[in-house]
Amino acid sequence: METEGSSVELVDGDVVRQFARAAVLAALLGAVAPVAIPLPLSPAPLTLQVLFVFLAGLVLGPVWGSVSMLLYLTAGAIGIPVFAGWEAGLGTLFGPTGGYLWSYPVAAALIGAVVHRGTDLRDPAAVPLPIVVVALVMGTIVIYGMGTGYAAWLLELEAWEAIAGFALPFIPGELLKMAAAIAIVQSGRIEPIQS
Repeated sequence: METEGSSVELVDGDVVRQFARAAVLAALLGAVAPVAIPLPLSPAPLTLQVLFVFLAGLVLGPVWGSVSMLLYLTAGAIGIPVFAGWEAGLGTLFGPTGGYLWSYPVAAALIGAVVHRGTDLRDPAAVPLPIVVVALVMGTIVIYGMGTGYAAWLLELEAWEAIAGFALPFIPGELLKMAAAIAIVQSGRIEPIQS
């Protein structure tokens, strides 16, 4: 019996590095997400998840940032307890806070597209601060729009009830997360791999 010997084309080194960075960011998000602080006026807890969504878009760009968030969602969907409060499974993805989770790849892609002006990566520390701030605000609007909208639909809430319970309590924390994300990328310690 004869075996066939053919060559295998290797994956480009840049792709491997970007995938590794996306996986590391997804793992970091999974590591901090279980640390959840319950808020008395909201069924959604306070977490650091959105900080890592910001960093995914800023550092990894629109493609790999969203891949990172999809890796995170996949890990939680298959049962690894990486969601807020050590939650996991499809029930969490389709529960009252599922809209937030589904928004993460969209927000990371949007932030990355605005900051990097497309799919070619550039150093986020070199991007003018107003552009970074606008990108983060846009990403936050996507996250809270999808999260609050889905919760309102699922729980049959009036718009004001959903906003009061699923968005307003988090505004001060989001401003701090935006400042932290900006400080991290402005430090110049994390640079994207140039395409």
